[in-house]
Amino acid sequence: MPLSIFYHHDFLDHDTGTGHPECPDRLRSCVAALENCDFAKHLEWKSPRSATEEELREIHTPQHIEHIKETCYAGGGYLDTDTFVCPKSFDIALKSAGAWLDGVDEVLNKNSAFILSRPPGHHAEENRAMGFCLFSNAALAAGVALKQKEINKVCIFDWDVHHGNGTQNIIQNNPDISYISTHQFPFYPGTGSHMETGEHNNVLNIPLHAGVGSDYYRKKFDEVVIPFLIKTVPDILIISAGFDAHRRDPLASINLETDDFSYMTRKLQEIQPQILVGLEGGYDLRALGECCEAVADVLVNYPRLRVEKQV
Repeated sequence: MPLSIFYHHDFLDHDTGTGHPECPDRLRSCVAALENCDFAKHLEWKSPRSATEEELREIHTPQHIEHIKETCYAGGGYLDTDTFVCPKSFDIALKSAGAWLDGVDEVLNKNSAFILSRPPGHHAEENRAMGFCLFSNAALAAGVALKQKEINKVCIFDWDVHHGNGTQNIIQNNPDISYISTHQFPFYPGTGSHMETGEHNNVLNIPLHAGVGSDYYRKKFDEVVIPFLIKTVPDILIISAGFDAHRRDPLASINLETDDFSYMTRKLQEIQPQILVGLEGGYDLRALGECCEAVADVLVNYPRLRVEKQV
């Protein structure tokens, strides 16, 4: 069945400077892989809208939004030691957040969606930009989804190799949003202990030591992630899809293969047939393109067989 891809060439204009790992070539690799894949005719490319500042205030403080806006409009600069913005970055970040909101609408219409946008979001906290991230796209999408009358539960599964401290920071007090993260630990940003469980036991952190490979990772996924999901069966499942746990990624030390991301996507579709997948990290360009193609392949071609909720 067709898969909606939300992308705009404006995302390439978020200029992070020479040599920065979160660079425009990341998206170019993703786009090239999907445009040239065997199932390209089943992909529907869609231009996203921009989120409004009012929508962002649902999860971020006005001071945070204004600080990023003023820094960008004044010419750009570093928000922290890793996070650089250019004059266009604020407006581009609004469009990146809006792409995730468009993805919510797509899932509500019973279609899966893949968001190819930047800057990413899962490190952005309520009042702080960090780790290449300006606004918390996944948390925003989850909150907006809950406003729909047919949506009672949302789950965000973050398989990026870095813990999504920003997403957790924003949703941990909301009993209707669950957050699951598999991540290298101890590692940047220093959060993500298994003892961090949220105010309503709605947070599941699965810290992994450096060097973990496919077998151990899949065991944790099958024995911990899947039971947690089956217990709740969310009305919407959002994947923060960082591909930096791939063995070729230069910024981390988890050794997954491209097929591991296909495997997880197939299993997740059995729980929730329509999925919102949004790009987070991933810094080996070849691996990034391969993984995007592999996940999209599953969303297009794998049969949806939903698992019944267990009481």
